[in-house]
Amino acid sequence: MAHFEQHQAISVRLLVCNKADAGVLNVAAQYDIPFLIVSKTYFSEGEDLVDILAEYEVDALVLAGFLWLIPAYLIQAFPNKILNIHPALLPKYGGKGMHGSHVHEAVKAANETQSGITIHEVNERYDEGKTIFQAVCALDADDTPNDIARKVLALEHKHFAPVIEEWLF
Repeated sequence: MAHFEQHQAISVRLLVCNKADAGVLNVAAQYDIPFLIVSKTYFSEGEDLVDILAEYEVDALVLAGFLWLIPAYLIQAFPNKILNIHPALLPKYGGKGMHGSHVHEAVKAANETQSGITIHEVNERYDEGKTIFQAVCALDADDTPNDIARKVLALEHKHFAPVIEEWLF
């Protein structure tokens, strides 16, 4: 959010979250960004979310740490305008249940020599949308899943905001 605070053409209009105690809500408050807490049922079935997003003049969605499958009504309302970041080099280690530590544990178990991030558009299936960007980090044989997570997080912090900016223009 800090990257876009003074941006001429991009603004964070609304944060939609499914956890009332999520740390990102504190960040949203720090930047005076309104937020909406949604239940899984509301999100999956509540097509009036599109109306709320329109009220805030949202024209693209950016996901970060959001684990639910994006419903068809949102994909239709924002065609090619939903972006997600995944903590692995897709198509490996993607799909339902492959998030956070699960990904890093699977990468370690497979004795991979590299991992990274994939920033991709969202479609109707988990982690199968068009790849926009990938960044790679080398892994050492003695890296733990936590070590892998730290390396991947550093890539996320370095690349996500600039890729969002490029993708929007």
